[in-house]
Amino acid sequence: MTIERPWLKQYKPGVPAEVGKLPHDSVAEVLVNSCKKHHDKVAYVNFGKSITYQELDDYSQQFAAYLQSKFNTGDSIAIMMPNVLQYPIVVQAILRAGMVVTNVNPLYTPRELKHQLNDANAKAIIVIENTACTLAEVINETNIEQVITTTIGEMIGGIKGAIMDFMIKRVKKMVPPFSLPGAVKFKATLKAGQSLPYTPVKRSLDDIAFLQYTGGTTGVSKGAMLTNRNMVSNVTQTHLWISNEITSGQEVVITALPLYHIFALTANCLTFSQYGAKNILITNPRDMPGFVKELSQHKFTVITGVNTLFNGLLNTPGFADLDFSSLKFTLGGGMAVQKGTATRWKEVTGVTLAEAYGLTETCPAACMNPIPMEAYNGTIGLPISSTDCQIQDDDGNPLPVGQPGELCIRGPQVMLGYLNRPEETAKTIVDGWLKTGDVAVMDERGYFKIVDRKKNMILVSGFNVYPNEIEDAACLHDEIIECAAIGIPDEKSGEIVKLFVVRKSDTLNERDVIEHCKANLTGYKVPKIVEFRDELPKSNVGKILHKDLRDS
Repeated sequence: MTIERPWLKQYKPGVPAEVGKLPHDSVAEVLVNSCKKHHDKVAYVNFGKSITYQELDDYSQQFAAYLQSKFNTGDSIAIMMPNVLQYPIVVQAILRAGMVVTNVNPLYTPRELKHQLNDANAKAIIVIENTACTLAEVINETNIEQVITTTIGEMIGGIKGAIMDFMIKRVKKMVPPFSLPGAVKFKATLKAGQSLPYTPVKRSLDDIAFLQYTGGTTGVSKGAMLTNRNMVSNVTQTHLWISNEITSGQEVVITALPLYHIFALTANCLTFSQYGAKNILITNPRDMPGFVKELSQHKFTVITGVNTLFNGLLNTPGFADLDFSSLKFTLGGGMAVQKGTATRWKEVTGVTLAEAYGLTETCPAACMNPIPMEAYNGTIGLPISSTDCQIQDDDGNPLPVGQPGELCIRGPQVMLGYLNRPEETAKTIVDGWLKTGDVAVMDERGYFKIVDRKKNMILVSGFNVYPNEIEDAACLHDEIIECAAIGIPDEKSGEIVKLFVVRKSDTLNERDVIEHCKANLTGYKVPKIVEFRDELPKSNVGKILHKDLRDS
């Protein structure tokens, strides 16, 4: 079936419609080549400690040698840590050893952790001590053969690292007691690897590189099987999209989203490594004052994040006073970028907040606005090179321009499928199209706009109401920091809209919010109930969890 591609006319000069032959055969090759090419450049910075691409290469080879002495090619190795220097070393090492990376959210409960480790059949895990107690509860119910522990200060080293770990463990009490007999320290594995042989492993494009688990908000998490072809394709697609705006060896990238999340993993860790960029790792972005202080120390050129992160920065004292003269572009994804946030971001930084779209199942990039972006347009942009998008109805039929339906994606970045779940895979990938579960529309130029998640839709008197639209309108109010809309049962209309609001001050009341919404929304979309909260439930990357609000 042929598909119309109106978006191709909107491509910037130099951006090809198709990727063509991939430049690398594996993700490991991407990373190792980057280290060789940019060996003298700083690769990562965390709490003031930096490592060069050469050091990254050396450390990763040492850890790869250690892994090869204990495990086999193709084995799954889990990583459970935040943004610290150990993370990029470990990822590169696992791939260089010919093994599969299984990223684990450090905030997982014991039940969630046990499920993922067993589903992935992980043989080893590298875990930050802060969350090692969770692992200790379930370790005997998994196939884990080796535990490697680390601390936030371990790679910082010296007196500074020791003081950090002392404060974290003894003063702030951020490391609950745990017992993991047989566990080894990360630096001990590096030392051991120095005297062990390392054997380069040739992996094919069709081999699995990552078992990247979905959040599991609608059930148990599922492992998306991301092959080398998927990941290298997406890195190449992103490279083609932004390369005209990037200067090799001169970029400073702010990495606040966790690297174990697919957005930061592909965009910050993999794509920008090709340019020899300096990645500033933010271990705890929820500490907004500390985050702003860290930003003040760098002439950063790129920052990626989600709407809640950008909104949080804009509402943190001192952010507006930073030097944004080097900032080239800001990329938002993971959730809808709201107009109010985008408008304020442009006013404060002078740079447009460009929205992109993707899923774990697409590695993640599928659509992106042209970079640089002149003005916020409320869309997720255009399908990137070698990517087709189509709006389909519930029966899989394509819908015309301007009519909302399910966004479906086809391209080389679409996952192989879900591990151990052929039925789920068959429901998600139909006739080569990945069904995203997102309701979207396409305009005449080929730009796509997300309306909302199908599962979040509210049905008011037979009318479809989408939380994104309500939240976008509500957040235009100067006194609203953030908000979330859900549907609750109603005898007359089936459902009515309830809005949860985080406000700047107590002077804002329910009537003010409703009147503001009446001025910006059709009557049946206006919230009938407003509940003020100090904060909203969020996922590990800052997505507002509507499900938790519905269950509360």
